Amino acid sequence: ANTGRLSSNDPNLQNIPIKTDIGGKIRQAIIATGKDNCLLSCDYSQIELRVLAHLSGDETLVKAFDGDQDIHRLTASLIYNIPESQVKDNMREVAKRVNFGIIYGQSAYGLSKDLDIPVNQAQDFIDAYFLRYPKVKEYIQAQIKRAEKEGFVTTLLGRRRCIPEINNKNLGIRQFAQRQAVNTPLQGSASDLIKLAMVNISAQIKSKGLEAKMILQIHDELVFDLPAGELDTLAVLVKKEMEQVMKLDVPIKVDIKRGKNWL
Repeated sequence: ANTGRLSSNDPNLQNIPIKTDIGGKIRQAIIATGKDNCLLSCDYSQIELRVLAHLSGDETLVKAFDGDQDIHRLTASLIYNIPESQVKDNMREVAKRVNFGIIYGQSAYGLSKDLDIPVNQAQDFIDAYFLRYPKVKEYIQAQIKRAEKEGFVTTLLGRRRCIPEINNKNLGIRQFAQRQAVNTPLQGSASDLIKLAMVNISAQIKSKGLEAKMILQIHDELVFDLPAGELDTLAVLVKKEMEQVMKLDVPIKVDIKRGKNWL
């Protein structure tokens, strides 16, 4: 994809739903290659938000990841101006949408549609977010300015994406280009990191003579098919390679799950 993410089709294995009953049944049908094998899933935890903390240097965001806080709960406490202990699940869900909406350069109108709330309320959430994370706002503005001046943005590893429409006279086209300028360094850096990790993991699997196979990459997640006897070895190896692929100003964290099928 344009941000550097891998995408798949025929079949699209990166969009198999999990939250619906039918999605669960489809995932249940995706099984390991033999009765002695299992699947291992290793997933970066909130990697784009961690890249945002690294690139923006926002102290509150960096401190939250350093302290292994629940970032959505923290954001909810900040935008609702209440202690974290009083944050309800629906507030956390709103904060999660705001956190990711900011990454995608979402406007108040876009957020209001997403949350099904009035535009002015969505704008209040965005304003409260930037008040609490001021360096994120500075970072976003700097990215847009850089794209306007140079015509491109870059990922952490220096990969460029040209954004020719950033100075377009049409407001809608220009705003879409601005969203690309904000999101590409974040999503693009995350995709650089996982591809670098994939190269390193592949080399490790070969050098250790393991039978495990890396079978699928879904954005921030890697899926392996392996003999059950290699589980512990591979889990440690993959976690280490993914978490230490590059030094950021915040810790990189990987969640690991295992099972006979993908559900």
